[in-house]
Amino acid sequence: MTDELRRGRASLAFSFLVQGVTFALLVTRIPALQDQYGISDGLLPVFLAAVPILAGVGSVGTEWLVKRVPPSRVLRWVQPVVLLALLGAGAGDALWQVAVALGAFGLSVGALDASMNMLGVSLQRAYGRSIMLGFHAAYSLGGIAGASLAWAGAHWDLSLFVSYLPVVVVLLPAALVGSRWYVDAGDGAGAGAAGTTGEAGAGKGGPVVFKLLLPLCMVMTFAYIGDSTVSNWSAKYLQDVLGSSEEVSTVPYNVYMVMTLLGRGLGDLGVRRFGAVAVVRVGSVVAALGFAIVAVAPGAWTGILGFTVLGLGLCVIVPQTFAAAGRLFPGASDAAVARLNVFNYVGFLIGSPLVGALGDAWNYRGAMLVPMVLVLVTLLYARSFAPGADRYGDGHERPRTADVGRGSNGL
Repeated sequence: MTDELRRGRASLAFSFLVQGVTFALLVTRIPALQDQYGISDGLLPVFLAAVPILAGVGSVGTEWLVKRVPPSRVLRWVQPVVLLALLGAGAGDALWQVAVALGAFGLSVGALDASMNMLGVSLQRAYGRSIMLGFHAAYSLGGIAGASLAWAGAHWDLSLFVSYLPVVVVLLPAALVGSRWYVDAGDGAGAGAAGTTGEAGAGKGGPVVFKLLLPLCMVMTFAYIGDSTVSNWSAKYLQDVLGSSEEVSTVPYNVYMVMTLLGRGLGDLGVRRFGAVAVVRVGSVVAALGFAIVAVAPGAWTGILGFTVLGLGLCVIVPQTFAAAGRLFPGASDAAVARLNVFNYVGFLIGSPLVGALGDAWNYRGAMLVPMVLVLVTLLYARSFAPGADRYGDGHERPRTADVGRGSNGL
């Protein structure tokens, strides 16, 4: 294992952490953005839906872009745009200004998510063992830090611009410096430093058959329906259904994020020991158990326990889905990751309105059973996470040559 790969891994992990901080600072201060710009309750869902839609466009555009430049170069230049868009969202006072800022944030965050995971998949291939969960653990750590900074800004009644400015001033140059060590590891035949020996379009070389990618797309959608349920409805559920105080209602999302950090921090060890299929299956069952506990909880602290269990199980699915796409199409991993990443945003677009509509029409306890069932459906697609899983369309698995002799894990 070369020093170049180790530096690439560390710099990419830092990029994931920066994005975790940035995204948390935006989503946790949405009420403050609404107040600052006078966005009505009727108009707010339009703004919130526009961001993931534009992010999907950015992800699709990245698939085209990395045919011409390395993913590392895309990531190097879109991460500062994301940070500046965050700052812009907190700096204005007119509706058109926040619309432009959130539009720029959505497009650039789609490109950022896609290129980060492209690099993560190619680095995992170069390492020859599971490291993908570690990158997403760094994102979870950044989310915890960002949420804490947002709480501090709200507690001290700071304007959004004053809250965001020090974060951007520190993280933007740090991200640019760290980007010097990004590695485009290509198809695993070797690694080149980003922007120097990295090859444009690394990871392309064969078609992505959407029919074969579809099971992973479904898993990604189900996982983000579950995730958006927690981020958008956990506080309301604790207050309105379980009768908690406003202070206690902030606890579920915090413990959820802490458990995602813990689960992802340990998840790579589980994949190396037991294989990706087993980890995804266990994660799906644990996540479903968490939703079930939430749905039947008699009180607030039992509900918090459910969200805790939920975070521990759900957190392993998304990183392994990206890794599985890279294994499924080893000659076109960049394109596979870009297309799969779109379903991240599909899940967010579906999840929150779905649970809200069911809660209003039926009840919120019943609404929690829907993401529970969807997460359990992941079990039907678990074999798609196996090394060399059926990309031949005949129902049979064939290990790639590189996997022969590595054991059942293929890692």
